[in-house]
Amino acid sequence: MTARERVAGTVANYVDERTGAAKWMKKNLTKVFPDHWSFLLGEIALYSFVILLLSGTFLTFWYDPSQREVVYDGSYVPLQGLHMSAAYASTLDISFEIRGGLLMRQIHHWAALIFMAAIVVHLMRVYFTGAFRKPREFNWIIGVGLLTLGIVEGFLGYSLPDDLLSGTGIRIAEAIIQALPVVGTYLAYFAFGGAFPGEAFIPRIFTVHILLLPGIFLALITVHLMLVWYQKHTQWPGPGRTEKNVVGYPLMPAYMAKAGGFFFIVFGVTAFLGAVASINPIWLYGPYNPGQVSAGSQPDWYMGWLDGLVRMAPPLESHIFGYTIPWNILIPGLIVPGILFTGLALYPFIESWITGDKREHHLLDRPRNVPNRTALGAMSLTFMLVALVNGGNDIIATTFHLGINQVMWFSRFAIFILPPIAFAVTKRICLSLQRADRELVLHGRETGRLLMLPHGEFVEVHEPISPELAWKLTAHEQAPALALEDVDDRGVRRAGGLKNKLRKRISQANAETIAKPTLNDLKEIEHH
Repeated sequence: MTARERVAGTVANYVDERTGAAKWMKKNLTKVFPDHWSFLLGEIALYSFVILLLSGTFLTFWYDPSQREVVYDGSYVPLQGLHMSAAYASTLDISFEIRGGLLMRQIHHWAALIFMAAIVVHLMRVYFTGAFRKPREFNWIIGVGLLTLGIVEGFLGYSLPDDLLSGTGIRIAEAIIQALPVVGTYLAYFAFGGAFPGEAFIPRIFTVHILLLPGIFLALITVHLMLVWYQKHTQWPGPGRTEKNVVGYPLMPAYMAKAGGFFFIVFGVTAFLGAVASINPIWLYGPYNPGQVSAGSQPDWYMGWLDGLVRMAPPLESHIFGYTIPWNILIPGLIVPGILFTGLALYPFIESWITGDKREHHLLDRPRNVPNRTALGAMSLTFMLVALVNGGNDIIATTFHLGINQVMWFSRFAIFILPPIAFAVTKRICLSLQRADRELVLHGRETGRLLMLPHGEFVEVHEPISPELAWKLTAHEQAPALALEDVDDRGVRRAGGLKNKLRKRISQANAETIAKPTLNDLKEIEHH
């Protein structure tokens, strides 16, 4: 044993004798994590957040969160001599005067886009596979909360440069705040420190952006990871995998080595994008002026759907008791997003209420085996995509030589027509895939070889599938619909008759599926 090893052993014994850390470390460092590419989506979000913290810290050293008026005398000639805010001028200095400043700005922006994309795709994976079910409902709510905070944090972040593009977004946000009946004007004055644009908004959102929301993010991410650690990770069904075990790699050394390498891959991709792909070139937009709007102004993609909803809303207003209620702002800007995110957060409890399933689940569902959930997800994504497309209606109209009203009216009709079509088509596809799985288990795999029978008929030869594949295709549960009769087993009329009838009908529709093959089905085919 070398001197270094003896010193390390002595220190380890000293710490263990006083804290009892060895037992805890041994238990947790051997914790098993499943190995599947879809589980890396959450890690991308985590690593992007780390990159955001590092690059954001760099930017705060030179950014001036002030709206006081200055005259630009930097190296970017087209803007020299213009009056602008100190915030915009300092952002230009970061881009052109600070060594590595533009690279850091672009890494920070790309990391934000990747962070939001990873959260969305990670939530989609959790939703479509049923990973939100008991006991992970709270983690699902945390995930929806992180998505919501990410949208707000991103909006505040690209508002900080105080350029013409971000100022247009702030103006829209002020209009949405003012759309609130009675209190809207007061809230807008409070947020902006007076009449728009004021001089207090940039310093306030800077504090929220670099201190308040990152602190909340750190707290929620920590709780999220602690719950994942405590509740154990979900896993895909397969041979040897049950609701009570986890098949995969231990945390040390295999998983930590893979996770560390993956962090550097995410960092490398983000740095590469920041180096070669220009994003948010604020020097082209100029400083914010309330009397101007930049042509083709578009928010980042995670805000584009909200902008699209506001754009497609017809100009509807009501005048009640001396107050004007602008429904064209209030409904798409506040009510619809509120309904969507509230429904998303409460979905685990809604599905549990429909199915009556209160058990713990650690094995994931194949999306095809839960057709209604999958179809509902496809319908929601279609709704968001139509709204996102309309968020760029001016760009689309210009690019494809269309009238902007044509794109607008198409979006207005499509947002009501396409989502139900997506629901029906997705459900039919899921049921068709279930039927294909059933045929594969019962009749085997097609080989492409033809066999001529003695009487001249040609049939295709099928080969039996492996037991592992057959188990995978038949291991899922098919819960029956709830039987909520008006009278219970003791002859007593149930309370909440209308609610029970509604729940029964929804449960029956949700239970529609293709019966998976049973042992009796296989025996009938063999005897036939």
